[in-house]
Amino acid sequence: LTPLPMGDSNALRVGTWVVAIGSPFGLEQTVTAGIVSAKGRVIGAGPYDNFIQTDASINPGNSGGPLVNMKGEVVGINTAIMSRSGGNDGIGFAIPVNMAEGVIEQLKNKGEVTRAWLGVGIQDLTPELAEYYNLKDQKGALVTQVYADDPADKAGIKTNDVITDADGEKISSGRDLSRTIANATVGERIPITILRNGKEKTVHVELAKRVESDAPVRLGSKGSNELGLQVTELKAETARQLGFPEDEKGVLVTQVQPDGKGATAGIQQGDVIKEVDRKPITTPRDVKNHMETVKSGDTIQVLIKRAHAGLVLVRIPV
Repeated sequence: LTPLPMGDSNALRVGTWVVAIGSPFGLEQTVTAGIVSAKGRVIGAGPYDNFIQTDASINPGNSGGPLVNMKGEVVGINTAIMSRSGGNDGIGFAIPVNMAEGVIEQLKNKGEVTRAWLGVGIQDLTPELAEYYNLKDQKGALVTQVYADDPADKAGIKTNDVITDADGEKISSGRDLSRTIANATVGERIPITILRNGKEKTVHVELAKRVESDAPVRLGSKGSNELGLQVTELKAETARQLGFPEDEKGVLVTQVQPDGKGATAGIQQGDVIKEVDRKPITTPRDVKNHMETVKSGDTIQVLIKRAHAGLVLVRIPV
């Protein structure tokens, strides 16, 4: 087989003709044509959403097939559709090939994907915030939190700084920053431009490895029982979808084992853990680190916030 050449998805323009190839509904080697309807679409698939939208017919079975430009170059990987019927409604999405190539290289060389980590909490600028910080427009990512001893903290980035450029890429929103940092190399030293008190400043940050936040939280030392919870960072978009403020602090409970100690105590999926034994929780690592100090026979106190119910205190015997 002769592999298709890779194109440049960054060079795609809205209105450009593209062809989607795949096996919709099991019909092999199907080709459909359309145009690029939009770029940089966010569809809630994850923190690095950056999809190409196309009206080329994409149906179940097209996923994994190439999106090809008129030069015969692969510019995307067909991934998802938006449809009320489950079939094609003219709104399909493909992963940009420029994003996929970095992932492919990591899988080939390392067998896993490693994301870089800056160590800040961020949010998009609203018109009110832009006016408050005397900004000409709403472009940039507002730093709402800087994690101690992480790369941003060591480089001198502070809360209320506005990040406008990272590694030579213009930053218009929090998602722009997340994608740029995630695509960078762990250990790489990159320039980041910030606005602080109306003045522009450039700092150089040595990026660290992002610690995956979806690992189950364990109690005590090695060999101890699990709490039966899976937690992750609480993103602004997820918080809004669940009915919390966008700047809600804490970690989100994404999974509860029915027979686990957390479930028995009353913790539910969608709860936000705010404190454990009166210690504020901002990252999954905070939970893991504290749980490793807990001894058998102790009772831990977990302060959670539940959508439409407020704060709830839960006690869990270990």
